[in-house]
Amino acid sequence: MRVQLWSYNYDPEPQGIAPLSATVGRGLARRGHEVLVVAAHPHYPEPAWGVRLRPYRERRDGIPVLRLPLWPGRGSGFARIRQELTFLASLSAIAPLLPTADVVIAVTPSFPALGTAAAFARARHTPWVMWVQDIVTDGATTTGQLKEGRLLREARRLERASYAAASRIVVISEAFRENLLAKGVQNAKIERIFNPITREPDEPNDLAAISGQPPQILAMGNIGHTQGLDRIIDAFQASDALTALGARLVIAGGGVAADHARSRIASDRVSMPGVLYGDELTPVIRATSIGLVSQRSDITEFNLPSKLMNYMAYGLPVLASVNPHSETARIVKESGGGWVTDAADPTAFAARANELLRDRQVLQEAGRAGHTYAQANFAPARVAERFERVLETAVAPGDVRR
Repeated sequence: MRVQLWSYNYDPEPQGIAPLSATVGRGLARRGHEVLVVAAHPHYPEPAWGVRLRPYRERRDGIPVLRLPLWPGRGSGFARIRQELTFLASLSAIAPLLPTADVVIAVTPSFPALGTAAAFARARHTPWVMWVQDIVTDGATTTGQLKEGRLLREARRLERASYAAASRIVVISEAFRENLLAKGVQNAKIERIFNPITREPDEPNDLAAISGQPPQILAMGNIGHTQGLDRIIDAFQASDALTALGARLVIAGGGVAADHARSRIASDRVSMPGVLYGDELTPVIRATSIGLVSQRSDITEFNLPSKLMNYMAYGLPVLASVNPHSETARIVKESGGGWVTDAADPTAFAARANELLRDRQVLQEAGRAGHTYAQANFAPARVAERFERVLETAVAPGDVRR
């Protein structure tokens, strides 16, 4: 098939949606499909690639990528909306010039771009598949970026219209499925596909090899308001037991709440090296005993952290400080790859971390279980195969290879 992947974020951005889209794009190309990526100029989690004022073309891993300009900014709700709208303008201008496709995959976010995807598909009589990475309206209200009013009503109207227009909808968790069902989307239109591993090690971590070092907990990826890392830092620093153990907390990544999290650091046992690109992150992961996933318990579940998949791929046991009823909690428990503490009580995270870091055997067993689960559920080849089946049902609903 000729597949167009419309993804606001794409490689070389090191975290968030970009590595996921790149992994699926490569997977589909390896399965023999002709893939064209339409993406914004790299800008996340920080505008480290400068600004481009015109569209341009490049190749990434042999896949052609059309890059579109935008005005980057995430420091405020206004800046975020401006960024989205400038990308929307670029995409709307270029869409009539795009080549013919058999099917389009449109990733959300970017949320406003869904309208352009629907219009493109309608004009070209082309099926399109929505890939839901964030439920943007719920996320915007949870984080306070959108208040009740006309703008939010219009956003929800676009959301409903996009769900109705899409040929198929791929969600990344059962929680997302339930969210869409509650909004009137037909279950038959929805397919759950877990996000893929985006960092594939040659071998899983050998926790015994780092036993002589100070034990290290790693939180990697986006640093937003919903992770509650400020409270995690406070609880970690306040634990006398973790202090006596010499445990370290490394927060590698960037995002809108990074400065606030950094302001909470009062110990040299907590470090924030910023965004680590490419292989810069590998030695940090290799020196880690526990991978941390944190989500505030008082928010609507509108995403599923992709770091969870990568921790498990490396054989890192996971400690999740989340809502115990969340999808993250369900995966951690089902896999046997880690433990869950209630994010409403960050001291529970610190206490559990102290217990686990003193029991190397338990960590190793959980790491092995998580690695096995990741290979069965998150392997890129498996995810690409499942995407292929969804695309086939969108292109030819009555003639699908099973």
